[in-house]
Amino acid sequence: MNLPSLIAITVVCTACSAPAQIRELRNAENNERAGRNEEALTDYRSAQERCNSIDSPRMRRQSCAAAHLQYAELLVTMNRKREAIEAYHHAEEELANNRSAAAQACYAAALLYADLGDTKKSYEYYWKTVTNYSNEGFAADAMKRIVQDGRRRAPRELRRELQQLSGSLANTQISDNILEALAQLEEQEFSSPRTALHYYDMLVRAHPESGFFDDALWHGARLARSLGDGEGAAKRLRKLLRTRVVALGAGSYFSVWLDNAQLELGIVLRDDLHDYDAAIKAFETLPSDYPASLLRDDALFERAVTKVKAGRNEDACKDLLKLKNTYPDSKYELEAAPKLRTELGCVL
Repeated sequence: MNLPSLIAITVVCTACSAPAQIRELRNAENNERAGRNEEALTDYRSAQERCNSIDSPRMRRQSCAAAHLQYAELLVTMNRKREAIEAYHHAEEELANNRSAAAQACYAAALLYADLGDTKKSYEYYWKTVTNYSNEGFAADAMKRIVQDGRRRAPRELRRELQQLSGSLANTQISDNILEALAQLEEQEFSSPRTALHYYDMLVRAHPESGFFDDALWHGARLARSLGDGEGAAKRLRKLLRTRVVALGAGSYFSVWLDNAQLELGIVLRDDLHDYDAAIKAFETLPSDYPASLLRDDALFERAVTKVKAGRNEDACKDLLKLKNTYPDSKYELEAAPKLRTELGCVL
């Protein structure tokens, strides 16, 4: 754990200190900028005492968060990490009514314990961040660290803990992170694609607004297909593709999987469900819906292959000629497309 990353996590105070500039806090920040760290520490302690008497609840909340968290940050900067840990513990207690700030203090303590090599304590506070502050953003950061280390050292124990949390924290903001971690564990550590699919489907049903929603649909489709469920794969891919309409209407972002899903849908329809007309339509949709996609040549080649399977060789030759003229640098032009044109006797 490097020092800059420890300091960088403190976002609460930098976002809130400016509008709540009580004199003690202003003096502390000025002294810190000037490198007068001991004076700054004294002023931060004074600000911690002063902030509770502020009349405005909003300013009181913001000033106290800044006074406590910036004090601990400064100790980290001064390489006084043990004192910083105690400062973060104190901040968590004092900021109990400010859930985001308290979560930050708990997570920061976990990072410092890890930096000092105290694995037991770091895990204790990572888990505390997840369970006590499950609706705060720092819970997701803590979960990520727990999963990374747990998969390496004790995947079975990690699975057991996450399975328990998936029930007790089902209605919290961290729930989708838990389900996503369980799905990855089941597939990658325990070679259980059906159970992984179960967790991805749970995530999709319970968390339609999750940042993992499109990933869950993509990987769910992949797993369904690997299990021989072409219909299930197509269903999940279509659901993923429908998010494009939502994104267009709401001015939101497009999933990185959309053009991949469009191409994969065509392949599933052709190779698994043998619905050639629907597959051709899926391939035709890709360049129109995703004109900047790097998969446009893939869609054109796969469309030609599908037309061959459907007995439409003449149309397939037209697609192959278009591929040669439009995408001369395509990987398909290295071997697959010329070979197919030769087999079909296409006239160039």
